[in-house]
Amino acid sequence: MLNRFATKGLRLIEVDKAALVHLPEIVDLIAARKERFIIFCDDLSFESGEPGYKAMKSILDGSITGMPDNLLVYATSNRRHLMPEKMSENLEAKHDADGDIHPGETTEEKVSLSERFGLWLSFYPFGQDHYLEICAHWLGEFGMSPQQIEAARGEALQWSLMRGSRSGRVAWQFARDHAGRHVKKAAARPQSGGK
Repeated sequence: MLNRFATKGLRLIEVDKAALVHLPEIVDLIAARKERFIIFCDDLSFESGEPGYKAMKSILDGSITGMPDNLLVYATSNRRHLMPEKMSENLEAKHDADGDIHPGETTEEKVSLSERFGLWLSFYPFGQDHYLEICAHWLGEFGMSPQQIEAARGEALQWSLMRGSRSGRVAWQFARDHAGRHVKKAAARPQSGGK
């Protein structure tokens, strides 16, 4: 998408977690520019007390100036609330006489950052059929025939069982391994009908 819209002024700035403390400076530099910017943070998560956490919260929703119109922040994370959650924090939750639950301050603090992202895209575990479709796609991309792909189904299922997951990453790794073993063998076989 960046390449598609670059001529219309879209720019991408990838910011590593260690550099998040510099977000206010980055925002100041781009706020008055005519281009549109995406600040991208890959595999974002925080431990308690990390300085980048507060900087990210302020940029997303908490500063006096607010977010510039020409900026969006995209982040990927394997954590739902971007921070580790502990069972002991659930003990802080209280309920009143009507049964309304009031989470503790620690939980509210952790949830408050993830709530500042307006749009969430979640990737849920695949069912078996969807996993096999993805395996088939990648096997096809690696040059395997429909017959070879069909013959690989059992092995693809064993692969997912050994890893305890049916994710896109697992399907990709299976396809790479399987095609690597079988395509090499097919290429190494002498052609029939030769001299």
